[in-house]
Amino acid sequence: MAYSASILTRAEARLKQAQRAHQLDQARRRAEIYRALPRTAEIDRQLRQTAPRILAAALRQGLGQEEALAALRRENLALQDEEAALLDQAGYPPDALEETPYCPLCNDRGWRGAAMCDCLKDLCRQEQIAELSSLLDLGDQSFDTFRLDYYDRQTWPEFHRSPRENMEFILSSCRSYAENFDAYPHKNLFFNGPPGLGKTFLSACIARVVSEQGYAVVYDTAANILSRFETRKFARYGEESRQAEADTRRYLTCDLLILDDLGSEFTSPFVQAALYELINTRLIEGKRTVISSNLNLEGVRQRYSPQVASRLEGEYLLMAFFGQDIRLLKKQR
Repeated sequence: MAYSASILTRAEARLKQAQRAHQLDQARRRAEIYRALPRTAEIDRQLRQTAPRILAAALRQGLGQEEALAALRRENLALQDEEAALLDQAGYPPDALEETPYCPLCNDRGWRGAAMCDCLKDLCRQEQIAELSSLLDLGDQSFDTFRLDYYDRQTWPEFHRSPRENMEFILSSCRSYAENFDAYPHKNLFFNGPPGLGKTFLSACIARVVSEQGYAVVYDTAANILSRFETRKFARYGEESRQAEADTRRYLTCDLLILDDLGSEFTSPFVQAALYELINTRLIEGKRTVISSNLNLEGVRQRYSPQVASRLEGEYLLMAFFGQDIRLLKKQR
């Protein structure tokens, strides 16, 4: 999963904090038990000293290695049994004094071989949702809070159905897309229609649900995304160039890219080429994309290129939004 470097860095920092807090909790618990049961502190000291003491005695007495190890095991087991009995009598679990990792799956490395451990993955997911929340209003935006009552039940002749019927289909499709992200038959969605009809709201709903499943999700406007491709190409060597390279790589490789407001950016031959590179590369790599725009396919064809329009028409599930501006209706109510 192509989490950004900033998300991974923040998640790793939080994991280290959690590990330190876990170690402090263990130290506090150990100190508490030692105060309540001083004999356990003495036993732990003896256990740490058993090996060198018995090996030294074995050398003095001429015992063999196997005899020394057997004596070591007997003494250790006796001390451990005594300590376990003391803990049990005081109501502590038998492992109360053991030093355990915060995450036993990866032993606090955050990785299990080349795979990210669940402990780090969960923190990446939280950081990603926090990052998305700074760009999208994820506060109360969910499929369950989407208001269908703002959409007219009267049939619009040019669409052969009502805005309400249309949005019921779109809402159901978007929910299924998000909840069955890997299995949904259409990998890509194209929302088009006038402003104020719910395109960004549903994009936020999809982003939330897919992020919560642990997938790497990137949301941004078309203007910001395409400007990073421009910076990647024209920036001189240095931090700006490296950052633009990292950003564009993330746009190309993340599990889900949500490209909002296509058509609002300044258009040039370079922007047209960058948009085609973005869409075509993600199609080739099998990566999923959601695009929203005020443009229909004919508008995309005229503004960008027939090739871009062809990719959208052939590889995206097209969802046309129509109806009255919801923002205006909310003000009127």
